[in-house]
Amino acid sequence: MRQIDDTHEDFSAFVAATSTRLMRSAYLLTTSRAGAEDLLQTTFAKAYASWHRVKAAADPVGYVHGILFHTFISDRRRRSTHEQPVERPPDVAVTEHDPLPRLVLEDALRTLAPVDRAVLVLRFFDDLSVAETAARLRLSEAAVKTRSMRALRSLRPVLGEYRNTASKGTNG
Repeated sequence: MRQIDDTHEDFSAFVAATSTRLMRSAYLLTTSRAGAEDLLQTTFAKAYASWHRVKAAADPVGYVHGILFHTFISDRRRRSTHEQPVERPPDVAVTEHDPLPRLVLEDALRTLAPVDRAVLVLRFFDDLSVAETAARLRLSEAAVKTRSMRALRSLRPVLGEYRNTASKGTNG
């Protein structure tokens, strides 16, 4: 009985220490709070089911990060529709910061294939190296570089168009 209590305590401490970072990654992948919460819950359920392997890993956070990304990618492959959950109700509170750049980025990320989105999130939002990204996604370093280059190339027109529109609005 003590072993189960220790496992629960260890896992609970791990969740408390990592949930914010993993939630950020999940949000960037799904671009919705509800989708991110579902992805994170599924990830933690899988991590708990194999807690002995997670705990024994050289980098337990990296191991669970890998679970998160693989869960996201496999879930996207299984989906037969492109239905997107709604992030917020129609009436949104006004904030100090302009949400438009974030919304443009989220829309642009949604256009990418799941693996490409995962590569960009790990490389540029989680600030991992090419080697670390390759290890987490079980890809070659060359594949990470190629996917990064292609994904960024496809985002540039969308983000550049927003940037040009935004600059005209402030200057014109």
